[in-house]
Amino acid sequence: MTLEFDLFWSFRSPYSYLATPRIVEMEKTYDLKVNVRPVYPIAVRIKDFFKNVNPMWPPYLINDTFRISQYLGLPYNWPDPDPIVMDISTGEVPEDQPYISRLTRAGIAAVERGKGLPFIYEMSSVIFGGVKKWNEGDHIEKAAARAGLDMADLDAAIEKDPEHYEKAIAENEAAQKDAGHWGVPLMVFEGEPFFGQDRLDLLIWRMEQKGLRKR
Repeated sequence: MTLEFDLFWSFRSPYSYLATPRIVEMEKTYDLKVNVRPVYPIAVRIKDFFKNVNPMWPPYLINDTFRISQYLGLPYNWPDPDPIVMDISTGEVPEDQPYISRLTRAGIAAVERGKGLPFIYEMSSVIFGGVKKWNEGDHIEKAAARAGLDMADLDAAIEKDPEHYEKAIAENEAAQKDAGHWGVPLMVFEGEPFFGQDRLDLLIWRMEQKGLRKR
């Protein structure tokens, strides 16, 4: 029996990026289906989040994610530009978010075409993998193509009915909250939440208890 879990995931989360190659490998190795559920980053979901965050947290996040990338042997740099448009000095996040809106809606479109996992893998590899000005040129289009998708097709579908994609994102965010956590990456298996890239081994252990087998 094929097991499956939901993956709540954000295009601005370095921890989501760092977890994704291992999740891709999990689906290749095990009789497993990963249901990708893109959500907006916490900076968008929680108003004024970065105005109230402990000032020690951002420097630790940067140090920790670089350390994890070195441990995993993954290329990593903070995105240029940041997928979230914000004033770092004040924590102000404007409502207009062209990068993250396009990416997250496209993630929904990719899921609907059966390419959610390859899409988030390829796109996050461009965003966090050291590509400067990932939003310019054809970086996004090539990443979509590697995932077996046409970015122009995704953009056209989103432009035709943007509310459809916003509704799907909102449903994912509600399901994420119902699962018992607000962060990403969040893996939910049979109603049990596993938060963070450092919980993947624990997730596999739990699924093995439920009959997870290698392909």
